[in-house]
Amino acid sequence: MSETASIRDGLLDLYASVDRDVAAAAPVCNLSGRCCRFKEYGHTLFISRPEAGLLLEQPPPTSDVDENTCPYQVHGLCTARERRPLGCRVYFCDPNYVGVGEAISERHVSALKRLHEQTGLSWEYRPLHEFLRERTGLAQTSASP
Repeated sequence: MSETASIRDGLLDLYASVDRDVAAAAPVCNLSGRCCRFKEYGHTLFISRPEAGLLLEQPPPTSDVDENTCPYQVHGLCTARERRPLGCRVYFCDPNYVGVGEAISERHVSALKRLHEQTGLSWEYRPLHEFLRERTGLAQTSASP
């Protein structure tokens, strides 16, 4: 198995584990789209290089790449649902999920780091928009005031 296939398979296994943990916690999603409007809700989506590679198997449907929003969100819906990164899988704005999501995230980010170690890939964890700009050459849009 190639190194790329090994990393991809490991990442998909990790995502399946994250999805099981989140399903067991049963957070409520009210489909507000807040999770994708980063600046408006004061958060930044960090991802690893392998996550960026998997996500970018399908380029975003919009060329607007900035730290304000996710370019994969179109009309309030995620167009990268199956390939979405760990942070997207774990984040919910359900007030009853506070603390639970953070614990799930910490456990699985540690597993993601171990995957990097096992495959010999150096750890690289940056905001989503940086990988998007780097890997797709999409235009940078200016942040709104």
